Amino acid sequence: GEERPREGPAPAEAPAAAAGSEAGRGSRRCCRCSGPRLRKLGWGLAVVLSVCTSWAGATQLAKRTFRTFDAPFTLTWFATSWNCLFFPLYYVGHACKAPERPSVRQRYRECCRFFGGNGLTLKVFFTKAAPFGVLWTLTNYLYLHAIKKINTTDASVLFCCNKAFVFLLSWIVLRDRFMGVRIVAAILAIAGIVMMTYADGFHSHSVIGIALVVGSASMSALYKVLFKLLLGSAKFGEAALFLSVLGVFNVLFISCVPVVLYFTRIEYWSPFSNIPWGHLCGFSVLLLTFNVVLNFGIAVTYPTLMSLGIVLSVPVNA
Repeated sequence: GEERPREGPAPAEAPAAAAGSEAGRGSRRCCRCSGPRLRKLGWGLAVVLSVCTSWAGATQLAKRTFRTFDAPFTLTWFATSWNCLFFPLYYVGHACKAPERPSVRQRYRECCRFFGGNGLTLKVFFTKAAPFGVLWTLTNYLYLHAIKKINTTDASVLFCCNKAFVFLLSWIVLRDRFMGVRIVAAILAIAGIVMMTYADGFHSHSVIGIALVVGSASMSALYKVLFKLLLGSAKFGEAALFLSVLGVFNVLFISCVPVVLYFTRIEYWSPFSNIPWGHLCGFSVLLLTFNVVLNFGIAVTYPTLMSLGIVLSVPVNA
């Protein structure tokens, strides 16, 4: 019954205590690291919802507009003209966030460096901005014209194939790295287009609508690949200025087309009092919101989540 002297902690206990303290510090680090990630995921959820609702809402409102205003090109021109607001909206946001408020002219000159050393000259406007203005107009016009032929769900599904076209063009033009998984995805996307056409019949009226959406997706893919090839990557201010330049090009050089279509009665509406201005402005606001979130949402979340928003617009349209 002899008592032994009290000993210190066993050798195994000291490492355990050290491990416990280390684990505590690690968990605190994880909490600190997970904060920004959770914030980014939270912004991502907001961006996904914004992209999904704005794209689906614009598609549905365009379909409703055509019931009383059968003029897809005029609607395209009207909505594209709102692109002029991109740079002013960016400048207001930048001025509110920046500690020192730069002047509009100063910020404009800084963003003009994106076009080259000489800035936005007349030559640069016609060689680098005008082709993208034409592609932008064709992308939206073909999509809106297709909505008249087929339902909005099919149009949304088919337009999602532009991701496959972007990969194929990037692989051919930009010499991007070959990825077998993406090739399989592109093949499946093209097979889906063929199957949808086969289901409706190759000689049916909906084939024209399917061809129009595929053309719109192709123009969108060509726009993105050529932008990467000719202009590279743009910062937020540069992207805002570029999209505003497209709006200016649309106002200056595309405005004559709706006038010609009106007087040739290809897109004729009369009287002017019956024009659904609420629908036209609502569509333009939703399309502007979609493009703003799509171009600037990458600053607060992951690009994959933004692509997910476009895919989720399919069940929303359905």
